[in-house]
Amino acid sequence: MASTETGTTDTASGTAVTGAAGARPDGAADLAGLEAGLDALDTTVTDRRPWLRRLGAKAAPPAVAIVLVLGLWQLAYHFELKDHYLLPSPVDVARSLQDKWLEGTLLDYVWTSVSRGALGFLASVVIGTPLGLIVARVKPVRAAIGPILSGLQSLPSVAWVPAAIIWFGLSDATIYAVVLLGAVPSIANGLVSGVDQISPLYLRAGRTIGARGLTGVRHVLLPAALPGYLAGLKQGWAFSWRSLMAAELIVNAADLGTGLGQLLEQGRELQDMSWVLSAILLILIVGIGIELLIFAPIERRVLRSRGLLVKS
Repeated sequence: MASTETGTTDTASGTAVTGAAGARPDGAADLAGLEAGLDALDTTVTDRRPWLRRLGAKAAPPAVAIVLVLGLWQLAYHFELKDHYLLPSPVDVARSLQDKWLEGTLLDYVWTSVSRGALGFLASVVIGTPLGLIVARVKPVRAAIGPILSGLQSLPSVAWVPAAIIWFGLSDATIYAVVLLGAVPSIANGLVSGVDQISPLYLRAGRTIGARGLTGVRHVLLPAALPGYLAGLKQGWAFSWRSLMAAELIVNAADLGTGLGQLLEQGRELQDMSWVLSAILLILIVGIGIELLIFAPIERRVLRSRGLLVKS
């Protein structure tokens, strides 16, 4: 009887040992799979498709969207949802753009607005960056100015145009003043948001290695706040471009040159909807082009450098 019990115990022990021993390979396999998965996360995925196919894959979705919009536009024209003089066809708008191109004035209109927008945006960056740093790091200044910056950011830019005309008259200074008042609060608030998201550990580490004052701002604060700062810059450009169009619509003088906003206003005065829609289309194309050619590559590079975007 005892022998039977011992045998039973040994058998159970053997089973238990065998089960435990059998579980070890499964655990090792799970661990190996986990390590392989972690290694895969660090591995750069290389897309070996031909560059033409990659380009087509990226261009296909926006191309389909454009074709869809043009198709709906053409249907609205065909079924006369509005009279043809109020809603011209895409072909009429394209013909209007062609006329401006053949006159040799189209690029002048675009360059006038882009140069104004770029200069106003750069001035906004020069002003908004130190302002954002001061607001983010000096608590009394933040308590006093922070709400004002948020209020200015929500204020429509066109509201500044009458005041700017009174202050500066019909001049370039009026246009740049409206651009600055529209873009500076966005850039400053973006930098404040970026600084608020910095881990205190980074700031303490910077102070430990002696990065204080302007050195700390350059090598610790701004690099750590770069994602939020970049978001503020993108929003600042959007506000500066919108502010510029609002100013050009109203501030119209012969010696100021003709930008896209003035072109849009001329089309309104002539009641030429093809002209108006072509100007709107140019404004949209410039805004999208600046985003895709300048800000999108910078954003991808910043995210990739921080491991937030895998290169494919």
